[in-house]
Amino acid sequence: MDSRFHLMELPTKVLVGDGVISKLGEFIEESAGDRRVVVAAGSTVQVKIREAVDAALGGQASWVGVDAADMDNVGRVEKESSESGCIVGVGGGKSVDVGKLAAFRRHLPFYSVPTSASHDGISSPFASLRGLDRPYSIMAKPPLGILADIGVIASAPKRLLAAGCGDLVSKLTAVKDWQLAHRVTGEYYGGYSASLALMSADVVLREPRRIGRFGRDSVRDLVEALISTGVAAGIAGSSRPCSGSEHLFSHYLDMIAPDSGLHGEKCGLGTIMMAKLHRIDWRRVRSALRSVGAPVSAEEIGLSDSQVVESLVKASSIRPDRYTILSRRRLDRRAASSLAEATGVI
Repeated sequence: MDSRFHLMELPTKVLVGDGVISKLGEFIEESAGDRRVVVAAGSTVQVKIREAVDAALGGQASWVGVDAADMDNVGRVEKESSESGCIVGVGGGKSVDVGKLAAFRRHLPFYSVPTSASHDGISSPFASLRGLDRPYSIMAKPPLGILADIGVIASAPKRLLAAGCGDLVSKLTAVKDWQLAHRVTGEYYGGYSASLALMSADVVLREPRRIGRFGRDSVRDLVEALISTGVAAGIAGSSRPCSGSEHLFSHYLDMIAPDSGLHGEKCGLGTIMMAKLHRIDWRRVRSALRSVGAPVSAEEIGLSDSQVVESLVKASSIRPDRYTILSRRRLDRRAASSLAEATGVI
């Protein structure tokens, strides 16, 4: 696309509140009509809320189990949706990303129904799956609608909610990287979308103890902030306001240690270190993450010192086109080790 302009795609409607899962049928009625609704969901989610979803959809649901965020699962959802009116992703990151990409490929409306708040994929136009030709998120389309039942999300494991906080604080360094790229390479920078992303990060940084209690009010703030960061990406026309060097660090870890830590947890660790490189208050980031119960060291999520160091050294190679603080600093193993040790990550 011509660099002088970009396309903004945003969710059309968002319904947030306690007990709104019962309104799912009317929420998607315009897209579904009297056709089947394909629901992509993991087995744990199905046990938890399948009965409520079936009741809300009046028997129109055709369920597809999602056990991994990969192209095999996308293919199964696509196959099931050949005569459906829309696709609904119910659950956490896997189901939402699988449903999102299947809907994109089928040219069908997609609705996001998160049951946890572990990252901003619940609202963004990006999908992160294994089996693609790149180890980072790809552009699809944002959900047409997002229905977030706070009662359901508040009952999610606290580890998932804390991971969502890690993904939120990462916007602090993502925006810094975007500003740096604008100065150095002339890349487009959108001040409004950047401000929206930073405001979402501030939800955690400003009141980490309150957020970390994960009561209904704080979970609602967390969910709305994650939705807002996805909207920021839609306004920017790229993942720039939400994903920078800290995400490259996380994506590299996905390659070398795929079973260690959640996405938001790894992004949180990356943010602590990238904040120090950017000469912003990394101690505040670390303190906030600790206050919400998110990990602040590699050991807490089963990562070795060498894996952290390798990821710091090689993360920028994942996307050579994305200029970040790691592009400027070009850490060697000694500098990377010193950074990780100074911030307490290793």
